[in-house]
Amino acid sequence: MTQTFTGDTHVSEIVKQCPQAADIFKRNRIDFCCGGNRPLAEATDKSKRSTEDILEEVNALYQRKQEMNEKSIDWDAASSSELIEHIIYKHHQFLTDELPQLTPYVTKVFRVHGQNHPHLGRIHQLFNQLKVELEQHIVKEETEDFPTLLRHETAPTAETRRELDDILASLESEHAAAGDILKELRQITNDYTPPEGACGTYRLVYQRLEALESDTFEHIHLENNILFPRARTFA
Repeated sequence: MTQTFTGDTHVSEIVKQCPQAADIFKRNRIDFCCGGNRPLAEATDKSKRSTEDILEEVNALYQRKQEMNEKSIDWDAASSSELIEHIIYKHHQFLTDELPQLTPYVTKVFRVHGQNHPHLGRIHQLFNQLKVELEQHIVKEETEDFPTLLRHETAPTAETRRELDDILASLESEHAAAGDILKELRQITNDYTPPEGACGTYRLVYQRLEALESDTFEHIHLENNILFPRARTFA
């Protein structure tokens, strides 16, 4: 495995380049927020795990994220099953991992800073609404909607055609609702610009919300603009 970070890399720099590393640091009682401006080797002094163990986990996580982001494929030329596999592997898995991990950070920032920054209450509300909707959405896609789409592609009937039309309309409506929430989040966070003097956790929440937006819009694009139009051409 290629090593990206070392014991000399500051904790704050690791979280900046790989926001999900914050979850590893939190589990291991490593302060990445107020105490993030120090090398990882120094920051692990109160952890039960060695610097080398934590580095291995952080670098493996960063490498996985890079590999997921670097794969460039012409999805118009891919089969529906390949595209669906990619959506599940990359985008659904991202949501499955990220939504529950990000939740405590959103709650913490609201609890600590909400009195002085009232908009954090709306961010907390919108994020939790989005979390519920997306979690239900991806389960339904994987267990019901995608299997119906592939079944109709393989053996189309008038019945599956009607069923698929209803499914696609419903999914597009759900995508629009998620998009509206993400647009409002961007607006009330001033394009995810933390206020002056914001703590590390505050900045982390904004960074990860923006990453959530980016991945979700890419996810929706693949379905709305490639998978669904193709499905509508099935006999």
